[in-house]
Amino acid sequence: MTLSAYDVANVPIGELMVEAARLRSVVFENRVDLCAIVNIKSGCCGMDCGFCAQSVHHRTGVEVYPLRNPSELVESTQNIWREGVGRVGWVSSGCRLSGVEVDVVLSAAEILASGNQSNLPKNHTENHVENHADNCPKNSSGKLCCASFGQLDSQSLKRLKSAGFAHYHHNLETSERFYPSICTTQKWTDRLATLNRVLELGWEVCSGGIFGLGETWEDRIQLAQTLKNLNVKSVPLNFYNPITGTPLAGVEKLGVEEGLRIIALFRIMLPDASIRICGGRPKIFAGCGEKLFQAGADSLMTGNYLTTNGITPEQDKKMITKAGFTF
Repeated sequence: MTLSAYDVANVPIGELMVEAARLRSVVFENRVDLCAIVNIKSGCCGMDCGFCAQSVHHRTGVEVYPLRNPSELVESTQNIWREGVGRVGWVSSGCRLSGVEVDVVLSAAEILASGNQSNLPKNHTENHVENHADNCPKNSSGKLCCASFGQLDSQSLKRLKSAGFAHYHHNLETSERFYPSICTTQKWTDRLATLNRVLELGWEVCSGGIFGLGETWEDRIQLAQTLKNLNVKSVPLNFYNPITGTPLAGVEKLGVEEGLRIIALFRIMLPDASIRICGGRPKIFAGCGEKLFQAGADSLMTGNYLTTNGITPEQDKKMITKAGFTF
C-alpha cells in the first residue's frame, strides 16, 4: 500500500489498521518486544528542543543530576532485567557525552559484560534479538544494553561498539522541513550525520521521532521515508505529552485515532522494522493497549520514561497476555 498524506489522514481507520496488523503479523507473528531505559544523566541540556523538559532554556522543575556512577548504572540495569525486560537503553541528556563520561559508561559496561550477575535469575530467555556481539553488556540470559549518548564522534562510537552495546539510539525527531520549528540550537542534518557515522561502523541503529508538535502528515511521511532509506530496523514512536514550562506546553494532545494512524503509517512504510511505542503512551493511549498491536506496533517501552511516569512491566505483561500476544 502506497500512502499519500491525504490517504493516511482520510482512509477509514479500520482499513489502515487491517493492513498494518497483517504486515505486523507477517514478520513478528504474535510476539511483543519489551524495552526499558535508564536515565543516566538528567537535565541541564544546552539544546532548546521545544518539547523537552530537560532543556536549560525551560523552567520545568525536572530533576537534575550528573552522570551516575558505574555501580548505580549496573544496579538500575539489573533491577530492570529482574523484571524480565530484555532490552535496556542507557540514555543521557545533553548534545553529547564528553570523553570522560564515555569512560565512565564503558566502566559500567565492562562490569555488566564480565558475567558477574550471580544474583540474577537464570531462566529468562532472550526475546528474538539477533546479531549482537558475544561480549555485549548483558546478563547471563543474553539481555542487552543499548546506548543513547547524543552526537558522538566516530572514535567514541567505535569504543562503544567495541564494548558490545547492542544498538545506538538517536532520534531524528521529525522531518528536516519541520525540525527548525522545534529546535534552533542544532541542525537536523547534524542528527542525520550522527546516524550515518553509526551506520558506517556497521552498527544497528534505533531512530524514530515524536509526534503532536504541530507537524503535518507530510512531515510524518518524510520522517518515515528517511528512516526507510537508512534501513533503520528499530523505530521508536513518541507522542507528545504537553509539559508545563516548555514552549509547547499549550499544544493540544493528540487524539487516540490520530495516534493509531501514525502507528499504522510507520508499519505500512516500514513493514519489517520494529515499531516501538514509547513516550506518551499512558496519556495518549490509556486503556488502548490492544489497539496498538492492531495498528501495527510490535514493541513497547515499559517502565518510566526520562522525566515522566510510565506503565510497569508487570502491568504491560498482563495487558499483552490479555490481548493474545506473547513477550
